Amino acid sequence: MTPAAKRLAILGGLGAGMAALVGAGVLQRIPVDIGGMDRGRTEAYIGYALAAGLLYAAAIVLIRGPTLPRQAVWIVLAAALVMRLLVVTAPPLLSTDLYRYVWDGRVQAAGINPYVHLPADPALSQLRDLGTGPTAIYPNINRADYAPTIYPPAAQAIFAAIGLTWPTIWGVKAAMLGFDLLAAVVALGLLHAARRPPVHVLIYAWNPLVVWEFAGGGHIDAAAIALSACALLAAIRCRPGWAGAALAIAVLCKLLPAALFPAIWRRWNWRTPVVCGAVIVAGYACYAGAGWRVLGFLPGYATEEGIGDGAGFFVLRLAGLLGPVPRWVGSTYLAVAACGLLALAAWVSLRRPLPPDPAARAIVIGRDALWLGLAVIAALSPHYPWYFTAVAIPAVLTPMPSALWLMLSSPVLYLDHGLDEVIWPAIVFIPFVLLLARDVRRRSDPQPALAAKGS
Repeated sequence: MTPAAKRLAILGGLGAGMAALVGAGVLQRIPVDIGGMDRGRTEAYIGYALAAGLLYAAAIVLIRGPTLPRQAVWIVLAAALVMRLLVVTAPPLLSTDLYRYVWDGRVQAAGINPYVHLPADPALSQLRDLGTGPTAIYPNINRADYAPTIYPPAAQAIFAAIGLTWPTIWGVKAAMLGFDLLAAVVALGLLHAARRPPVHVLIYAWNPLVVWEFAGGGHIDAAAIALSACALLAAIRCRPGWAGAALAIAVLCKLLPAALFPAIWRRWNWRTPVVCGAVIVAGYACYAGAGWRVLGFLPGYATEEGIGDGAGFFVLRLAGLLGPVPRWVGSTYLAVAACGLLALAAWVSLRRPLPPDPAARAIVIGRDALWLGLAVIAALSPHYPWYFTAVAIPAVLTPMPSALWLMLSSPVLYLDHGLDEVIWPAIVFIPFVLLLARDVRRRSDPQPALAAKGS
């Protein structure tokens, strides 16, 4: 067997091993426990997810070594599809968010603005189903009695389409799987633009966090990530209007992609901000009948997650181990973090123009998007693992250790659902910050010559 064939066999073995671990994780869903499994099964699932992460890391080392045969990309895509099919047919595991998606779609299918009523509002009583088990919708909605929907207009449009076609959790999971696959296809386009081997799509397609949270959890982040990827590709291809439109729709699915705007915009480029702003305004105008309620549960969510008083930020939780943290510290931290993020955004957008060479331009845009995403995550320290998928696409072009650690270690945050144990976020964020500092020190301007030859 030739060395290339051996590497191909190893790649196939790693893919098979990851698929087996994903399958073992799926078994932790039986019997289904809506709203989360017991501690023992949660720990077992996390163990499988972390083990899959080790194989994933080994696969990244393999594909970044000597050139693999061209068949390698087909092995990557086949294994990625198998992993997704294993989880897409299973009920949700550790999040019930997709039940809200189905409910919002059901409300809109009835001709009602989803921002107007709580799920528990008597005005919507005729839409409720009172069954039990994982296929029942209304009984499994989280915060049904006090929280209006939090999801922005583009997300609501997706929910409405699901409500009119396949208003079940399987409809949601199928839709998010579709967006996930779109993101993988766009990732191939990004790699082509950067003159990187197509087999590097593995960095996205085999990412265990992506597999579990999109095909498994059915999170709307899949749509946001796919549209963000489209925005990056449009910017690389010098289509500023399309880039602005795609990013705007991504933001209208989930607000976090707004952090990527400086990566696709440079001064004197007026089309991107104008189109982006116009699409966002148009999106909210579609639901203007709700008035100020179109903001949904966003203000309440910020309070609930400890963003206002600082209780949700890891660095302040860590400081709390030394003694009580005054309430003003939270607002001060927010102000300092906001200033730092704005400074980074200005530096990215206002520095020298993008390189004229498409490959160098792709690497610069991808790298900038990754830095911006990591900076926001470092500042906010979210405790929901699916938030970290925001950096999954930029990491395909710039697979920095800090980004990979963040995504691969994040399943342990499922053990800190009540924000009462510092050890679990410490496992994620302390190494992440150290690796991020190392990545900052090692940062250098990309050159087209560094792009690997296609395989």
